Formats: sequence, structure tokens, C-alpha cells
Amino acid sequence: MSATAYKSVTDTATFGRVAVLLGGTSAEREISLMSGQAVCAALVDRGVDAHELDATGDYIDALMDGSFDRVWVALHGRGGEDGTVQGLLESLGIPYTGSGVLGSALAMDKARTKQLLEGVGIATPAWSLLESEADCAAVAKKLGCPIIVKPALEGSSIGMYKVDDPAELAEAYRKAAVLGSAVFAEAWVTGPEYTVSVLHDEVLPLIGIRANNSFYDYQAKYFSDETEYVCPCGLPPEQEREYAALALRAFRAVGASGWGRVDFMLDESTGAAQVLEVNTVPGMTSHSLVPMAANQAGIDFGGLVWRILETSFVARGAAPQTADPQASAEESDDAA
Repeated sequence: MSATAYKSVTDTATFGRVAVLLGGTSAEREISLMSGQAVCAALVDRGVDAHELDATGDYIDALMDGSFDRVWVALHGRGGEDGTVQGLLESLGIPYTGSGVLGSALAMDKARTKQLLEGVGIATPAWSLLESEADCAAVAKKLGCPIIVKPALEGSSIGMYKVDDPAELAEAYRKAAVLGSAVFAEAWVTGPEYTVSVLHDEVLPLIGIRANNSFYDYQAKYFSDETEYVCPCGLPPEQEREYAALALRAFRAVGASGWGRVDFMLDESTGAAQVLEVNTVPGMTSHSLVPMAANQAGIDFGGLVWRILETSFVARGAAPQTADPQASAEESDDAA
């Protein structure tokens, strides 16, 4: 199945009046405000009639009054990236950027994403759900240490804890469970981390990530000047195309569309790529990876937010994209 054809817009009037949804009430509010403000400023700079709209309080009334023609979704985390807002906008008949309800909901739930990836034959690190502290001993024995503990419904590495000793797992579980999400433990993968940005369902240049911390956590992602990003990533072209095709398969498998990001690691013991997660509304801050990859592809920040806004013209409810490995690899080669 071929990739979705996205509308190419040349006249700002075509977009109409645009609401940039930002902020919200999730644990990622701070980053969403930064992303949304940068997006809105870039759109305005390009002549788009764009306005910030914080997704708190009576923002639904502002959407319902009919004054906005479309929405640029810059919300991160629960309540904005999980299909909730996407469903609201579809009910209101307001076009919006990025993935639809299903793709957003699946990608936001890291545990179900892993189940789905395994189901279509895409490698992801070994893992187990932690339903209570009583599971910790068995899970530690099964996965071995180190282990990374993750809340299934949080992003930006919020609530993640590295466990080096089985005795520490119960405490890590308790801390993660406070966030009100299902919690799972994942086998620690030692090796380089990469991220693949997707725009209009085509891959942008890969980025290698070298975090100064023990893993790529919240501080390293958004605030640290010591995190090193390598783009071009330095991989041989054939290998980069292989991983780009893998990321596109994962992106399509969860039903994501329009734009987003797929993170994976190369296991140094086996050389195998292990997909960590799919992100349907990645950060758009000064430290963010999608703008970095776009810049490497010759697309400046203003051009990037414009092209993402073009994804709001896609008809929702279209047939899902294929996760077939051969088809995806051929499309990736064509895009490259």
C-alpha cells in the first residue's frame, strides 16, 4: 500500500484560522507549552492566522464557537496525545494534525505498543507487566538486572527508573505507580540509541543519541546541553535505510500517521535493533529531535510546522497503512 498523499498548501488563507493546542493538564504540560509556543510563533511568522489555545478550563467552548478552522495539536501526554483530544476534534468536525484516535491511543500506551510490535514481528526489548509489588521478584528473575521500569501511559521519560538490584524493583514500581498508570518492567538494552523522525509518512535522517546520564531521561531530553546528538548518524547508508524501514513499519503498525518519531536501540551483544516506542506528538523545543532531523533534510523549523499543518487535510477513517516489511522497505528506499 502506498503512503498517504498529503495536500501541498502554498497559500496561508487555505489554512484559515488555526488553534495551536498546547499546555493541557498532563505531566508533560511544561514541555507542551514550550512546543506550542514555538510552533505558533513559527506559523505566525509565515503569515498563518494562528493562535495559542491552552487545553485547560473552557478551551472546549473556544473550539465549539466555530472560530477555528483547524487545530495544530502540540499537546504531549495524557489528555492530548492519547486519542482523547483527537476524538473531541472529530466529534466537533475540526480537522487536526498528526495521528487519528486509534494511532494516538495505541502509541501512547507503551505496553500495548509492545504487544502490537511483537504481534507483527518487530523486535522490542523483553518486558513484563507489574500489576503489584507481588510480581517484582518473579519479574526480576525473568528479566535479570539492570531493568528499566516505565509507566505505560507517560512520555518524556517521566516516571522511569533504572533498577540495578532486584531488591530495588518494588520501590521503583511504587514510584511509577503513583502516576496512575499501568507499569511494566523492561530488560535493559546496552548499546547506542537512535531516533527516526517521520514526516508525511516518509523518514527523515536518523539521529544518534549519546546521553550523559545513565539513560535518556527527562532532563537529558529537554534541558541538558551535555546530551550529544549525531546527525548524520554515522551509520553506513544501507544500514540506515534498513533501520528507517523498520521504524516506518513500527509507525504504521500502531496506526500512526502524518508525523511522529520512533525510538530504537542497537543491542551491542546481538547487533539487533530493538524498537522502544512510537511518539505521535514529539517535542518541538530547542532540544527536540524532529526539528533537528528536518533541518538535516533541508527543512527549517517554519517549513516543518507548515508541513505538519498540512497533515490536517487528511481524511480520517482511511484504511490503515501496511506493516508489511517488504512493502515498507521498498517505500523507504524510494523516499531515500
